[in-house]
Amino acid sequence: MAANMLTKKTKFLAIAAVLVGVSVWFLLHPTHQAELADKRSKREAAGAATAGKAALSVEAIQPVAVQWPMTTTLNGSIFPWQEALVSAEIGGLRIQQVLADVGTQVRKGEPLVLLADETVKADVQKQMATVEKDKAALAEAKSNADRAREIRESGALSAQKINEYLIAEQTAVANLALSQAELENQKIRLRQTRVVAPDDGVVSSRSANLGNVVSSGAELFRLVRQSRIEWRGEVNADQQMAIHTGQVVNLILPGAKKVTGRVRLVAPTVDSNTRNALVYVDIPKDAAKPGMYVQGKIDVGQQQGLAVPLSAVTYRDGFAYVFELGQLGSQNTSKVTQRKVRTGRSRGEQIELLEGVAPHASMVLTGGAFLNDGDTVRVISTVKGGV
Repeated sequence: MAANMLTKKTKFLAIAAVLVGVSVWFLLHPTHQAELADKRSKREAAGAATAGKAALSVEAIQPVAVQWPMTTTLNGSIFPWQEALVSAEIGGLRIQQVLADVGTQVRKGEPLVLLADETVKADVQKQMATVEKDKAALAEAKSNADRAREIRESGALSAQKINEYLIAEQTAVANLALSQAELENQKIRLRQTRVVAPDDGVVSSRSANLGNVVSSGAELFRLVRQSRIEWRGEVNADQQMAIHTGQVVNLILPGAKKVTGRVRLVAPTVDSNTRNALVYVDIPKDAAKPGMYVQGKIDVGQQQGLAVPLSAVTYRDGFAYVFELGQLGSQNTSKVTQRKVRTGRSRGEQIELLEGVAPHASMVLTGGAFLNDGDTVRVISTVKGGV
């Protein structure tokens, strides 16, 4: 039985060896190799035909050099050009009448507050009486001095007495001058009971209230001088070098309102805490309200840069790309290479390219959204860049 099983195994191995030999002969047979080569060439030809087929017909574009306006963006607040503080020059008097309020347009010398002046008027009357008294004393002293001078040579009066009369005359003159000066002082105090505007402007704050007893020097009003306002923008040391007096500033106010001003002054120093300097910009009256925090853009000149139409730039995954064209082949076909670029400013239908492509590179004008890196396109025309 064992011999019988061995015979079967031997037959199976013999048959398997024959099949393997036949298969090797078939694979190595020249006819079969020719068939494989023919199929391989057909596949390669089909692939080449597919690769050579253009995915899209496009127009070519090249970047152009353009002059880009350079702007510096600043932030700052609106301030009064200058503020005038209105205070009482006399103290201890009660406010009798308030003639202005916040927002009132006033003229220089216009009364804003009237103080109770009864006591001051009484002091004026009292001093006027003192002046009259001193005038009478002077008249008497002058009369005595004149008589003393007339009889000086006769010896009727002693030299000491004569000197007394002459000194009394001089004293009377001095007393009259003193009382007249004091009278003028009282008249000034009377005028100071009318608190007036020191300049033309608009009242920005008021602390004067009816019935208050004022102190000398206490603030009663605050005026925006000549109703003039300005914008003060903060600029760092690098930006400061490009800003000069007379440059145009465009302010963007709340509500998208725009106001144009001009640089009046650039601060000569930099704040030691913020490391920023202030730019003072004159703006039209009533164009904004003091206290507004607004953004401003200053034109600081022009700079040359490369620009392409907006349609040449494709955005994917938050990045900007262009499709650069390679060498043209048959039937004006070319492979495209996706280039990542960094863009800058835009103006109209143009956008600035800061880096990513060479200045003379040729790229796809439109249709980048339908292309991928390595696609073949057919270039139908070349458009002059920037048009």
